[in-house]
Amino acid sequence: MEASGRGVMDLFDLSGRVAVVTGASSGLGAGVARALAGGGAIVGLVARRRDRLEELADQTGGAAFACDLLDPDAVDAVVPAVAAALGPPTILVNAAGGIEGGHLAEHETPEHVERALQLNLVAPFRLSQAVFPHLRDAGGGAIVHVSSISGRVGIPGIPQASYAAAKAGLSGLTVELAVQWARHSIRVNTVAPGFFRSEITESLYTEERGSAWLRRNTLLPVEGQVDDVVGAVLWLVSDAGRYTTGQTVVVDGGWTAR
Repeated sequence: MEASGRGVMDLFDLSGRVAVVTGASSGLGAGVARALAGGGAIVGLVARRRDRLEELADQTGGAAFACDLLDPDAVDAVVPAVAAALGPPTILVNAAGGIEGGHLAEHETPEHVERALQLNLVAPFRLSQAVFPHLRDAGGGAIVHVSSISGRVGIPGIPQASYAAAKAGLSGLTVELAVQWARHSIRVNTVAPGFFRSEITESLYTEERGSAWLRRNTLLPVEGQVDDVVGAVLWLVSDAGRYTTGQTVVVDGGWTAR
């Protein structure tokens, strides 16, 4: 089967491209980094835990860049560091994120809110600004933000108001950047995962009450895995997704379709 004169699988070839992946020390970020490297990309691995990054760099042929995304100066410095070491990036995946404490909305402090917004919204925006000139000069590229279904629907029993607000903000940021930067052939999209098995959610899957709750609320009779989300990211950063921009792609086993 051919698509525009190329084999379908060739559309996912990332050979020669430099990618920046945040949150790469574990979970989804590490999975994305491995997938991009498997597609031929040279990956700048960004996270706080240098030891894990260096281990992954050895496995993937990438390079480790320790960075605390809550430190604005560190955020501003990381893309120039990647470009100097690996070459100009044409792919950015903002996979880092986190819930700030899990407090009820009425008890979230200004500090909680600020940290949640900085990590989940401000840092992705700043990193997008930092890669923009490289993508523009290369004649195009792709940015993918990793959001959450929490930015689209409330999740009973898991208080996360500032996190949800930040993730919803990623979808707004996505459409605005997609419109502004389309003239440079820069595509900007968001992937919004539902629940999938990871270090953070392991107890939900191993405890009967949690697993029953997941089964009851997920349409598909399968457990979500990191690879389910990674596949969507790989599509969006590769030529297979060259006609897709400004979208929030939900990967949730049907959770939000109910």
